[in-house]
Amino acid sequence: MEHETNNTPAMADFEKEINDSFKKISEGDMITGTVISVSEKEITLDLQYYAEGIIPVEDYSREPGFIAKDMVHPGDEVTATVVKTDDGEGNILLSRVEANDVLAWEKLKQMQEEKTVIDVTVKGIVNGGVIAYVEGVRGFIPASKLSLNYVEDTNPYLNQPLQVQVIDLDQEKGRLILSAREILREKAQEERKKKISNVEVGLVTEGRVESIKPYGAFIDLGNGLSGLVHVSQICEKRIKTPDAVLKVGDTVKVKVIAIKDGKLSLSMKALADTAAEEVMEESFELPKVGDATTSLGSLFANIKL
Repeated sequence: MEHETNNTPAMADFEKEINDSFKKISEGDMITGTVISVSEKEITLDLQYYAEGIIPVEDYSREPGFIAKDMVHPGDEVTATVVKTDDGEGNILLSRVEANDVLAWEKLKQMQEEKTVIDVTVKGIVNGGVIAYVEGVRGFIPASKLSLNYVEDTNPYLNQPLQVQVIDLDQEKGRLILSAREILREKAQEERKKKISNVEVGLVTEGRVESIKPYGAFIDLGNGLSGLVHVSQICEKRIKTPDAVLKVGDTVKVKVIAIKDGKLSLSMKALADTAAEEVMEESFELPKVGDATTSLGSLFANIKL
């Protein structure tokens, strides 16, 4: 009969717990624990140690309006710095804020390099932009980076969720700059590609002249789509600049003549050419049989043989 050894998984786990309980924890150490409970005043961690870890709410996050019970849950893993090995009640006093000051900037730098999309909530309004926190670090979002266009009034953004990316940081100066604009631009481009995929060459539609350049006019076709009518495609007669014929706000009928690299090439001239061809076809339409007979009869009647 085989004897049961002490080297079972359960025994190995037990030995690990014993070894962990005897490990030395010193002030300044950075340790990771699992959240056991959350109250209005503190968060309690299981450190796999003979004593539990306590993080006062004010040392957990610097984010304004932070509510521990809403943001932290049992089972969460938290890394914190040891402030005191005994808080007077046999627990280890910890600070997540101090640990964050070390770890957050490393994570933020990685987020910048990987262009990570981050979900944040706007927590403050300041001159020229708004404030949001990432990894407990105060970040600034300039008004020019909140939307695809410059935002004059930032107040409606307060307490609103945003998706941002880290575009600049300086740990020494405590500067973190965030932007939503690049993400919005990418989404707009994807949406535009989907819409363009439904457009076919030959489509005839109406649009509004939204801007005029020396080389052509951009036409707003609605539904987020626009295209360019090159100066050579505006009319049959040669014109030096589009504004000789068009002005911003004009409603024009155009034909899609090409789709390349997600851009629509439009033509007004092609519609005029098509109309001319139709008129020509109508003028050269063969007469009906009865008409032809009558015409030929009249013709022969006038010929003297």
